[in-house]
Amino acid sequence: MECRVNCGACCIVPSISSPIPGMPKGKPAGVKCVNLSDDFSCKIFGHPDRPKVCGGFTPEKLVCGDTQKDAFKILSELEGITVNVNDFNN
Repeated sequence: MECRVNCGACCIVPSISSPIPGMPKGKPAGVKCVNLSDDFSCKIFGHPDRPKVCGGFTPEKLVCGDTQKDAFKILSELEGITVNVNDFNN
């Protein structure tokens, strides 16, 4: 599966414990990464400082579903939190 354009669920829903440029203590679950642009693309994609966990994430239907809303729902359930996609879409 290819990464879905304009999704960003993996950059918002899960917690990331490793340092991220602009977020030296990592990122709590349900918080938008500072490196996620308004169009939900990664500003540091391919950059050497991008966390290995981000680079190692492989989109799969099991985790990403068929839509951005599915991805938020599935990842939220896996993280044990509630995150509403509408809170991040303008």
